[in-house]
Amino acid sequence: MAPALPFALPPLVSVSSPWGPPATEASASGLAFEGAPYAPFSKGDKLGKLADWTQDPGRDGRDQRAGRQNYGRSHRDPYQAYGASTASSFQFQNVEDESSFSLVDSGRTTAKPRTTFGQGGRGGLVLRSRGGAQGRGGARTFGPGAGTQRSGYQRYAGARGGHQDGARGGQRGGRGGRRFGWKDYDKPQRLRDSSVTISPDWQMLEEIDFNRLAKLSLDIKDGTDVDTYGFTYYYDKTFDRPGGISERKLQVIDTLSYNPTTSDDPVIQQLAQKDEGRVFATDSILSMLMCAPRSVYPWDIVVNREGDKLFLDKREGGPLDFVTVNENAAEPPMEVADGSKDSINTPSALALEATFINQNFAAQAVVESDDKHDFAHPNPFYNPEEETEPLGSRGYRYRKINLSSAAEESELNLIVRTEIDGTIKNASGEDSFITIKALNEFDPRATGAGGALDWRSKFGSQRGAVVATEMKNNSCKLARWTVQSILAGADQMKLGFVSRANPKDKARHVILGVVGYKPRDFANQMNFSVPNGWGIARSIIDMCLALEEGKYVIVKDPNKPVIRLYEVPRDAFDEVPADEERQEAEE
Repeated sequence: MAPALPFALPPLVSVSSPWGPPATEASASGLAFEGAPYAPFSKGDKLGKLADWTQDPGRDGRDQRAGRQNYGRSHRDPYQAYGASTASSFQFQNVEDESSFSLVDSGRTTAKPRTTFGQGGRGGLVLRSRGGAQGRGGARTFGPGAGTQRSGYQRYAGARGGHQDGARGGQRGGRGGRRFGWKDYDKPQRLRDSSVTISPDWQMLEEIDFNRLAKLSLDIKDGTDVDTYGFTYYYDKTFDRPGGISERKLQVIDTLSYNPTTSDDPVIQQLAQKDEGRVFATDSILSMLMCAPRSVYPWDIVVNREGDKLFLDKREGGPLDFVTVNENAAEPPMEVADGSKDSINTPSALALEATFINQNFAAQAVVESDDKHDFAHPNPFYNPEEETEPLGSRGYRYRKINLSSAAEESELNLIVRTEIDGTIKNASGEDSFITIKALNEFDPRATGAGGALDWRSKFGSQRGAVVATEMKNNSCKLARWTVQSILAGADQMKLGFVSRANPKDKARHVILGVVGYKPRDFANQMNFSVPNGWGIARSIIDMCLALEEGKYVIVKDPNKPVIRLYEVPRDAFDEVPADEERQEAEE
């Protein structure tokens, strides 16, 4: 029989408290439990599980969001792991670092209102109606991603994940719709070049933001004629038929029209010598200043300060010599370098085409005959001995405008050369002056069309919608034309609508119709403030009159709503004669 193993009971230490390890007695017996943490527990805990190895240790025993976040709300685990909810008791905490800062939420939390009427999708508010704004069964979408839906509802602020509008269009914005923000990162960033190269030796004197210009205002009385030149033919009233006209081919008429800059005008030079005014400009230059906050494309104006007089000039072949197209559209035409696939629909090509259309339409809209309105003097720029082409219908009115306010003692007179394109008989049989301009359509499906309607199918039935779209896409151009008509004292402004005979052919055009407006009424429809334009012009003129004698240039930033004033050398922008260029090339 094997000998029995010795067995001795360990010493039992009497404790005063039955819960937890002993304090003084344990230390006395050599056990180092003094100050050691332990997991608190309750007498009612069920010790069904000694450990739960399925929990995420990185979340301190809490359930994962994707797994058991809702578990335990309606069900209770009958066997809770012993001490599982107290794992945070053993984590290390740096008391000094934690007490060195505190996070305070100062934002006001407001409860989001719950929509109980017509709530569609997640976060998409749908207002149901019959017909909407487009007739029975139509739909209208507000906000980005506006597409045409085929069920009668209006959607505000898209569904989940962005602006996704449309019923039968599904997630692609309905029929013809589009999700804004989708692949916007892949679009080429449009960075336009300045209209003039800024030389390093130019000194910038002023920088004016358009927001400052929008707050200016100045009430100015209409100007008076100082002298008149040229002649105008009478307007062809067959273009003003109420039902519109049948498509007419735009004819190419070879006539001469002059638009010299201010300093090259011999009449303005004579008026400057007679001290008729201190500031001299043309209607094209002055209208650009007055409509500057609406401009998007770059432009520049040359400022010549001579003595106590100020001359505002333009560069030959500069932006002011051409007519822009869809400058204010949400997506204006792009250059080939920016990703445009059609070379005939680039901004430069469209501007050249629009200038060509305006010149020919103004010549075609008048009746050439011996019955014409002659002004006081003949055209000052036409020399019949040197020119072989006939002179076009154009009248020049040199007008004096007092820019000073009633509180000012001295007058600040502005001499501006304005242009008249035609004459029309009013109700009393007297001659009244008109300006003739033309809006052109290139391709309603091309990039840069600005969501314009198809003129050929909509001009007769939805003329107001066509004009409203043009007011939005060509806000700056139409505002300039309106200002030029007001400066010239024209009673009416005729707007022709010209479209391409073929969207892919920029050489052949057809005239679809003409709409007439009174300039000031048209300015009110466009929400253009004439006093604000005069306030802008007066502020810039005062800034230039405070300069010393020399040459300066006002440049519109190509990518920002900012204009800057630079001091440039005297010989800047001067054209070198052809003989001197030839001599320099030979040398």
